[in-house]
Amino acid sequence: MILKVLFALICMPLIGGLIVGADRKLTARMQGRFGPPLLQPFYDVVKLCLKQRVSVNEFQVLSVFIYFASSALSVLLLLLRSDLLMIIFVMSIGAAFLVVGAMSVRSPYSQVGAQRELMQMLSYEPLLILVTVGMYLVTGSFKVSKIMMRSTPMIAELPLLFFVMIIILGIKMRKSPFDISASEHAHQEIVKGVLTDYSGPYLAMTEVAHWYDLTLLLSIAALFFYPYWIWGIISALALVVVEILIDNVSARLTVKWMLSYSYIVGITLAAVNIGVLYFVR
Repeated sequence: MILKVLFALICMPLIGGLIVGADRKLTARMQGRFGPPLLQPFYDVVKLCLKQRVSVNEFQVLSVFIYFASSALSVLLLLLRSDLLMIIFVMSIGAAFLVVGAMSVRSPYSQVGAQRELMQMLSYEPLLILVTVGMYLVTGSFKVSKIMMRSTPMIAELPLLFFVMIIILGIKMRKSPFDISASEHAHQEIVKGVLTDYSGPYLAMTEVAHWYDLTLLLSIAALFFYPYWIWGIISALALVVVEILIDNVSARLTVKWMLSYSYIVGITLAAVNIGVLYFVR
C-alpha cells in the first residue's frame, strides 16, 4: 500500500513530465526545430516554484489546491484499483474547480478560457463515461480490480472505444484541433486562456496536476490491453504520438465544431461498439 501511494504521488507525475518533455521535443522536430531539453518541463516547474506567490484572490488559490489534490487522488485511486466511475468523478471535481477559479477573476482571457474549458469538459466527459460503460459490459464491474482479473484483453471487444480515447486525450491534452481553452504552445488568440491568471507556484501546481491527468488517461487506455501490460504501455505511448501528429497537421476548431465533432464522431463510435457488444452478448 505504501509503495503504491509513493508511486502514485511521486513517480506518476514524473512519468507525465517526461511525456510532456518528449512531446515538446518531438513537436519541435516535426517543425524543423531542435527543441527544448527533455527535462525542460521539470526546469519550468522548479523555476515557477521559486517565484513569489501572487494571486488575484483567495478563492483562486483554493481552486488550484483542489484541482491539484483531485488529480493526484484520482491517480492514487486508480493504482489502488478502485471504482472507475469514482475516479472520473474525482478528476472532474478538480477540473471544475480550475474553471471556477479562472472565472473568479476579471481578466477577459481567463473568463473566455474558463468558458471554453467548460465546453471541453462537456465534450470529453460523456465519452469517458461511455468508455467505462463499455468496460463494465465486458467485465461486469466498474472496479479496476475486477477489470484486471480478465485473462484476455478488452481491445478485442472494444476497438471503437479505444479510438474514442484519441478524442478524449486530444481534448484533455489541449492539442489541436482542441486547443481551445488554453494552449501549451500559446498559438491562439487567448494565449494561456484558463491558466492566464495563475502564476508562480500556483501555475506550477496546475502543470503537475496536468501530468497526473495525462498519466491517468494513458493508464485507462492501457487497461484495454491488460493483462499484456507491455502492449498497453506501447499503445498508450502510441496514442501520445498520434496526438502530437494531429496537433501539428490540423488547425484549431471552434467550440461549436468541437462539440459537434466529439458528440457525432465520439458518441457514434461508442454507441456502435456498445450496441454490438450488447446484442452479441
